[in-house]
Amino acid sequence: MRITTTNIGRMIASSISILSLSACSRLAGIPAPPPANTPADYLASRPYVELSFGGTGFILTEPSSSVFILALGLLTIGLGAHFLRTRGVERSRFWWGLSFIAWGIGALLAGTSYQAFAYEIKSAGRAVSSWTSWWEIFYMLFTVASIGAMTMGVAYASASGRLRKALTVYAVVDVVLYFAVCLTGAFLPNKFLVSFELMVLFTWPGYLAFFVINLRRYLKGRTKLDRSLIVTWVSLFVVMGGYYAYLLGGLGEALWARGLWFNANDFLHVGLIGWMIYIRLNVSKELRDAEE
Repeated sequence: MRITTTNIGRMIASSISILSLSACSRLAGIPAPPPANTPADYLASRPYVELSFGGTGFILTEPSSSVFILALGLLTIGLGAHFLRTRGVERSRFWWGLSFIAWGIGALLAGTSYQAFAYEIKSAGRAVSSWTSWWEIFYMLFTVASIGAMTMGVAYASASGRLRKALTVYAVVDVVLYFAVCLTGAFLPNKFLVSFELMVLFTWPGYLAFFVINLRRYLKGRTKLDRSLIVTWVSLFVVMGGYYAYLLGGLGEALWARGLWFNANDFLHVGLIGWMIYIRLNVSKELRDAEE
């Protein structure tokens, strides 16, 4: 399968057409787990504000969290635009640019359904809140597509020959397979197939491969690019590890019991903002295609 901007555009258009069918899906029928599985309990478990726009009232949930994810999404899209604007003839910069634009779009979709308009999308007018929504499905699709594009970027920046071909094949297979699995899960519906945990299983092998590739290259050539990329992957592991430690340790709940809202997602999003800034200040200066 040849990946071109035309094919990517068609994939996005197809995704949007599928989204238009969401009203007919049973996806919204998956109930949110207790204790916050009713609209009233959901609102009691997090901060929110009631707003009105054009005479229509709505509830904005997790205002501070919404700011963090909005900042992350816009920053990431801007980073992607920077790579595309400065790509020249470097195919690695082209793919990294597409990767971050897809990642940023995914972040904005996630922020819409997980944070800012979570109540309106999954709870308003329902006896029991929904566990997920099509906004979240498309967040995961864009995120996996982003990792596929990044795999292509690493293939051109840090590999050649058979390894480059292998990474290219892996990127295509991983994205296509995940799209098939996730969309199947959305239309069945099946909770595990549309879970964050399954998405992680599809994405993290790629990051581990990136780390190994750049570590081996650095031990041979000691280049600035490989050093920057090693720091990139290690710092991402640290951010994700901190997220799970924060989540499993119940730190967000402990803070909220004291009136301070800063949950595991906030920790992750603030960490990723720092990660994006590092890439802009370091990796973007060095990223070039590897010689064949």
